[in-house]
Amino acid sequence: MTLQPIIRVISQTLSVILLSIPALAQQPAPSIPSTGFPGLDEYRASRLSIYTDDFGQLARYRHANAALAAPAVGESRVVFLGDSITDYWKLPDYFPGKPYINRGVDGQTTPEMLVRFRQDVIDLQPKVLVVLAGTNDIAGVTGPTRNADIEANYASIAELARAHHIQVVFSSVLPVNNYTHDAEESFALRPRDRILALNKWLKDYCATNRFVYLDYFSALVDEQGMLKRNLADDGLHPTDTGYKIMAPLAEKAIQKALAENKAQ
Repeated sequence: MTLQPIIRVISQTLSVILLSIPALAQQPAPSIPSTGFPGLDEYRASRLSIYTDDFGQLARYRHANAALAAPAVGESRVVFLGDSITDYWKLPDYFPGKPYINRGVDGQTTPEMLVRFRQDVIDLQPKVLVVLAGTNDIAGVTGPTRNADIEANYASIAELARAHHIQVVFSSVLPVNNYTHDAEESFALRPRDRILALNKWLKDYCATNRFVYLDYFSALVDEQGMLKRNLADDGLHPTDTGYKIMAPLAEKAIQKALAENKAQ
C-alpha cells in the first residue's frame, strides 16, 4: 500500500478547511433575538458586551469597594442595591451624613444583582440592605422572566443576607405610566397586574420571614393606577420630587430594620 492516496485525501481535506475560513469570517455575528419592542431590542443590543464579558458588572464598583474602609464601631452602614432607579438616586442629597452606600446599576435585573451580591453587599458589611429590583425583570431586559423566577431571586438575596446577619428591606416595584409618547413602550413592557402580583408576594414574604416591606408603590401611584405624572419624566424613573417622597419612607424602613437588628 502506497502513501500517495492517503496524502491526497489529507491534502483535499486541508484545502476544504482553508477555503472555508474566509466564508466563516464573513458571517455576521449572532444577534440578540427580537422582543418585538424596538427600544428594548436596541437597548439589549447595546449591552451585548456586558452580557458576554461581565454579566453581573462586577467591574462597576470593584475599585470603589476596595477603597471603602470597614464600618467604624457603632456605624449603621446601609447598602442600597438595585437598578437605574437606585443608580440615579444621589443618596447624599437625600440622606446627608448617613453611611448609606449606593450600589445600583443601570439596567440590571435580579440575576445580575445576585452575581455581584458578595462583592457589592456582603463584603461591605452593612447592617441593613435596601433592595429595589424587579422592574427590569418584568420588562425582559435580560430575557423573558416569570414572576416565579423573580421571587426565587428575591428569596436567594434574602437568604444570603440573613446568613451574613444583614437585615433586609424589600422595596415594592414602582408603578409606571404612559402619559408621554416616550413612556409608551416602557409602560407596555411592565404590565400592572404583574407589578401588583409581585408586590403582593413581596409583602407576604416579608411578613412571613420577618423582613421589612417598603411600600413605595402606594405613595407614588395615582387614581389611574399609574405613576403620578409629575413624579417621572419618562414614566419610569423618579424625578427629584419622586425621590423626595421615597426618601423618608426608606429612612423609616431602615430604622425599623436597625431596631430589629438590635433586638436579635
